[in-house]
Amino acid sequence: MGAKAKSHHHYNGGNGGGCGSDSSSSSTSPSPPPSPRRNSSSVSSYRRKLRSKPMSVVAGFLVLRRFLRLLVVLPLLYVSGLVMCVGVGPFCSLVGHTPHPGSVYRSHEMFQMLWPHIQADNSTPIELSSVWRYRRKLKEQKPCPHSTAGPQSDNAAPSGYLIVEVNGGLNQQRSAICNAVALAGLLNAILVIPHFEFNSVWRDRSTFSDIYDEDHFVATLEGYVRVVKELPEVLLERYDHNISNIPNIRVEAWAPVRYYTGEVYPVLQSEGVVRIAPFANRLSMSVPPPIQYLRCLSNYEALQFSSSISNLAKKLVERMTEKSSRSGGKYVSIHLRFEEDMVAFSCCLYDGGEAEKVEMNLIRQKGWGDKFKRKGRVTLPGLNRINGKCPLTPLEVGMVLRGMGFDNTTAIYLASGKIYWAEKHLAPLLKMFPYLHTKESLATPNELAPFEGYSSRLAALDYTVCLFSEVFVTTQGGNFPHFLMGHRRFIHGGHSKTIVPDKRKLVVLLQDMGISWTDFRLQMQTMLGESDRKGMIIPRVKKFTRKSSVYTYPLPECRCLQRHNNTRIVPSTLSGFMTKL
Repeated sequence: MGAKAKSHHHYNGGNGGGCGSDSSSSSTSPSPPPSPRRNSSSVSSYRRKLRSKPMSVVAGFLVLRRFLRLLVVLPLLYVSGLVMCVGVGPFCSLVGHTPHPGSVYRSHEMFQMLWPHIQADNSTPIELSSVWRYRRKLKEQKPCPHSTAGPQSDNAAPSGYLIVEVNGGLNQQRSAICNAVALAGLLNAILVIPHFEFNSVWRDRSTFSDIYDEDHFVATLEGYVRVVKELPEVLLERYDHNISNIPNIRVEAWAPVRYYTGEVYPVLQSEGVVRIAPFANRLSMSVPPPIQYLRCLSNYEALQFSSSISNLAKKLVERMTEKSSRSGGKYVSIHLRFEEDMVAFSCCLYDGGEAEKVEMNLIRQKGWGDKFKRKGRVTLPGLNRINGKCPLTPLEVGMVLRGMGFDNTTAIYLASGKIYWAEKHLAPLLKMFPYLHTKESLATPNELAPFEGYSSRLAALDYTVCLFSEVFVTTQGGNFPHFLMGHRRFIHGGHSKTIVPDKRKLVVLLQDMGISWTDFRLQMQTMLGESDRKGMIIPRVKKFTRKSSVYTYPLPECRCLQRHNNTRIVPSTLSGFMTKL
């Protein structure tokens, strides 16, 4: 605005002063004035500049105004085009536009068209023992570090007590716990058992000891990080026995080591205690190797589920193995994110028509208020689908697996919450895979009763059964599959043994009503090969610079915790757990 005002000022001044007075003294003839002589005065030269300057300013102002209009209009045209051709199917049909490939859910129509061909498919099914063909030769195993790399010396007294408050679901909490152990090692602090915040979405009031074996956690970390269950009495008295009275340090996400050593450590030394809340993703992935090792030690050794969870999980794995006798005890697990809150949050459209739209709007309003109605927010279901952001339906997962070569004798474990319109959406999956099991079908009502209403404890059951499956299928992303893929890489010598469907490619195929079952199957087999290849990826880590998550890609830093058990590499605690199984 300042630039515009300045130009406008010069333009008016030019007309009123220089050009105006000059023109009034000139001839009224339409002929141009005679050219000035070469030896004209400096006054004449100055007048020429005044006559030319306003015109150039005017031209610049007009160009600027047109440019600003384009900046406003072009985004509106772009969004309008997306809405017309991607976001709203009925509008496209009214104006005669063909929906963009992949923007409309037609998987239910595709299934009806291809189902006879799926049933008639007599090709040799894939064997679970031969799904994964890629192998990686791991580098020589190095011993684990036995010290931290904080600002203190090895023999220095603890700098104080570290209190963290963790939030979110099971694996977001797990991430925060491992990060807290690493931070305690970095600061030479005594870690107080992390406090779990009550989350309005997860609605689980479980404590640390409800989910994990607290004594095992403390004992495993002994010699690396000292862990206590509560602050000493002298500190509690200082803050009236109320942890929330301890001043809280607000830390930005993925804060680097230098922030903690430069800002938090001095406070810890002077006050004797610091509290950081919330503590989800508050420590950078790039930390010194001894500190990264503490993350590995916490995740794969120290954090074991409580006895109530591990005992039932053991039974579920045993029962799932028995149900998989046709394939030598091997089974496929699927993490399906098609609960109503996930469908609502994704803002995607399926085949429920107007009733689905109304119901999803009510769920969004109840769960997130006016978040999705804020001024300027544009919701484009078709674009979400094209970009691979829509949760896969049970039907779509079933078609993917049948296309990859898994036949109807495959035993499948379904890890999920309450499926949206379960009876309708699970029916096609059951037609394709009748040997479908869940924790509810494997456990008795009495066994599950203590877990009802505790989403993290139920998720821990799913996590364990999925961990020991031969094939794991992830459909939507999130902390659960990322942690599970990392844990499986740790168990299986670097291979996640996980199918990650390419949803951007998949939605286009599932909207192509002209595709044959043979062609669809070839595309799915290619997708399986890509999952096999990518499952072996180990990121390059230079010194302690890491961009990817150590929880998803635990190697090479966590390699020292693995040990050879016959021909299979497994961590000691898990080998013991599997022996019990």
